Amino acid sequence: MRLFVGDDWAEDHHDVEVMDSSGRRLAKARLPEGVAGMARLHTILGGLAGDEADEVEVLVGIETDRGPWVRALVAAGYTVLAVNPLQAARFRDRLGVSGAKSDPGDAHVLADMVRTHAHELRPIAGDTAQGEAVKVVTRTHKTLIWERTRHTQRLRHALRDYFPAALVAFTDLDAADTLQLLAKAPTPAQAARLTTAQISAALTRARRKNIADKAAAIQAALRAEHLGQPEVVTAAYAASVQALIAVLTVLNTQINAMQGQVEAYFGQHPAVEIITSQPGLGQVLGARVLAEFGDDPHRYTTAKARKNYAGTSPITRASGKKKVALARFIHNDRLIDALMTQAFSALRHSPGARAYYDRQRARGCEHNAALRQLANRLVGILHGCLKTGTLYDETTAWSHHIESLAA
Repeated sequence: MRLFVGDDWAEDHHDVEVMDSSGRRLAKARLPEGVAGMARLHTILGGLAGDEADEVEVLVGIETDRGPWVRALVAAGYTVLAVNPLQAARFRDRLGVSGAKSDPGDAHVLADMVRTHAHELRPIAGDTAQGEAVKVVTRTHKTLIWERTRHTQRLRHALRDYFPAALVAFTDLDAADTLQLLAKAPTPAQAARLTTAQISAALTRARRKNIADKAAAIQAALRAEHLGQPEVVTAAYAASVQALIAVLTVLNTQINAMQGQVEAYFGQHPAVEIITSQPGLGQVLGARVLAEFGDDPHRYTTAKARKNYAGTSPITRASGKKKVALARFIHNDRLIDALMTQAFSALRHSPGARAYYDRQRARGCEHNAALRQLANRLVGILHGCLKTGTLYDETTAWSHHIESLAA
């Protein structure tokens, strides 16, 4: 006997519907988030299973793969299928074209989807607690970096509007020395009065090189003539910039702190040596790759499956005599970002990777397309190393391509 559960979750409740194999609705309810809701779900399913509870398989469809609720479902022995919201939306259109939508309706869609397409849906990964911990700290670290980039762009736009000399003087707006000098002199008039000693002191604290030359260049740029704004407008911009500087200073501190946490958690993972042996992967980037792939050894049955999840492998569209290969645009943004960064770094550290990239360029591929193909190849190499438990070897990794090129 099988029971199919659709779980449409919200922040404080879950709408669930239970179906049997024929598609008949057996139960529906709105459950509160937390222990009380989970206990009630167990009661509903236990009542439907009756005396044959041990022989009943429960399949749950839900549009998330993490959180205490999902963990509790797995711990209860249910098969939890993480459904992509885009998949659920497409399936909803199959059941009705009116466009109507509700939480109980979504629970019905999920239950029916699990009932008819369970064989095509992926059970949530059985990652270890250590792997989950690495994911938590790496995602927080990367999110803070993205936030720093956003605030740096806001700072750049503000300076461009009232203080263009600062953009000439400082090339790295989120650097510690730049933030210190802008905080001390947020207006063009104040910046023009900065001495070389003050500028040199900030550069020294930031451990810059060629301090004397850089201090002179910064001072000259700040004292050069530029277009500006009225005094009252400049003062308003200066107040805004000081707020952005305060946020960026805190972000820099927390990013450095979280990097230490990433390295600490990743350093304790059993796969750290295999992952960091890959070209282009260090402690931080390797941690991101591990976090987004997960560490369930049974999640990816083949290298192709891992490449498809990574989004590095192309998709084929064929119709009649027309056949084209396109890049995947639906993917894990954090993972593809890490893999493309790895591929670019591998160009400097791996002769095989460099030769592979150059061959793609010689075939007419643009830089990004060639880099994506290299990333795809590196994912396959990583999969083989993790599957066999061996470290990366330059000769073994690229021997097939070297032999085919020689032939």
